[in-house]
Amino acid sequence: MRSCFIFIAFVSLLCACKDNQPHIDANALVKVNDKVLERSEIEQQIPRGISSADSFLMAESLEKKWVKDRLVYTIAQRNLNKEEQQEIDRLVEEYRNSLIRYRYQEQLLRERLSAELSESEKTAYFDQNQDKFLLDKALIKGLFLKIPADAPGISDVKKWYKSANAENLEKIEKYSIQNANIYDYFYDTWIDFDDVMDNIPLHVSNPNDFLKVNKSVEVTDSSYCYLLNISEYLPVGGVMPYDYASAQIIEMLTNQRKVNFLRNFENELYNDAVRNGHVTFYNKPD
Repeated sequence: MRSCFIFIAFVSLLCACKDNQPHIDANALVKVNDKVLERSEIEQQIPRGISSADSFLMAESLEKKWVKDRLVYTIAQRNLNKEEQQEIDRLVEEYRNSLIRYRYQEQLLRERLSAELSESEKTAYFDQNQDKFLLDKALIKGLFLKIPADAPGISDVKKWYKSANAENLEKIEKYSIQNANIYDYFYDTWIDFDDVMDNIPLHVSNPNDFLKVNKSVEVTDSSYCYLLNISEYLPVGGVMPYDYASAQIIEMLTNQRKVNFLRNFENELYNDAVRNGHVTFYNKPD
């Protein structure tokens, strides 16, 4: 009977010890002092598609880095003096305030500036601010061909490509389907001259001077024949065409609208707060 009592007491003690053990979250991976790294935090940082071996190594590395960071943070926090701690608290509070303001301003802009810019707004802005839309690269319109040097009928293509009439363009298009490596038609679109010349083994040091005297380019190397016809050009330093500047106009006008909206919003908020007595100014002593 006595031995049975002792056994029951021993089992009860074990259960009590088990109940008193701190509960460990199944998602916990490692703990440093009072901070716990959870498995899900590591999993979020591992890219999809990598092998299980690489995934394991990356997880192990991230876990080790987290532990080191926490240990260094703990020591640093103990050893920083009061002034340094206060400065950090001030910077953290400033960043928090700035982040909250930024998120709220972005929300306001999404809600209240959703209307698209009208065409009249864009053209008016362009006309009034042409000094902001000067070209830093020459632009051209025309036609570019890159054809294998041994392709048949190149002599005919050299006659056709210099003219933009419909008959020659049709011949070039049919020829290019079977023979050209590059067939780029841009008689109706402005293209950066430098971008086109990147495909041609010819160095041009001054685009403005080059375009003044060259309406076509013919270059042949051991592999290819390069043919460029230039129907129009705009020099470096000239005013951008409206269509070419359109994306930049939208960006600049949108930014201007944002700045004006936020400035007016802050001014109205300030004036309302002062008028309603939510702001108190104290006279400074002389």
